Amino acid sequence: MQPEIRYTPERKLAGRRLIMSLTENRISELWRSFLPEIDLIPNRLNDELMSVAVYDPGYFHNYDPARTFEKWAAAELSDLSNLPVGMETLIVPTGMYAVFEYRGSSTDTSIFQYIFGSWLPASEYLLDTRPHFEILGKNYRINHADSEEQIWIPVKEKSKILQNF
Repeated sequence: MQPEIRYTPERKLAGRRLIMSLTENRISELWRSFLPEIDLIPNRLNDELMSVAVYDPGYFHNYDPARTFEKWAAAELSDLSNLPVGMETLIVPTGMYAVFEYRGSSTDTSIFQYIFGSWLPASEYLLDTRPHFEILGKNYRINHADSEEQIWIPVKEKSKILQNF
């Protein structure tokens, strides 16, 4: 599975966030807190939902599934005004992403094993420190084998990094 390399403009998001780890996954709790409020959010760009992960810069060095990160359940907005009380905001900066069109259950982690264990090391890209996200569109079905989503992994070109040395 080869990704499409895309540049994305800045994305304005509003939603809910929790600190979690892979061993202490709180994703269901996060979405249960966010989904009842989705229709209260003004200025939504579309009906898609976004699952966003914000990792510390050293998160992927010395991998530890108990290490915590920030996980968001969010929607993309045209502007961040008039949000419901308690709704938080996140700006995803512009940048290059490897975009994988994924079909399968959201509980199957083999796609991420492929991305980080096979595709990324063999590619001409390095992992960048911007947020990672999945776009959950009209064909997304939670824990369903025929579910479809886009997985956006922030990358930067290896050759440009090497030129700076």
